[in-house]
Amino acid sequence: MIEKKILYKDVSRRKISGVLAGFSDYINGDVTLIRVLFILLSIAFVPIPIIIYFICALVMPDKQDIFNNPNQY
Repeated sequence: MIEKKILYKDVSRRKISGVLAGFSDYINGDVTLIRVLFILLSIAFVPIPIIIYFICALVMPDKQDIFNNPNQY
């Protein structure tokens, strides 16, 4: 059976809002590497990654919300 992946914020491992920690869970990657790549992208393309990050922080559900109510997602 194919596992359904859901993109969420992981507030238990957050530095700012947990977006990058949730993204690292989604792609099964290292959260430190994801954070370093995000910083490099933020330096190269100044406003765009930061704007996308804060939009994701507003839109993405928390990990606890998904696992407390799995039928909603």
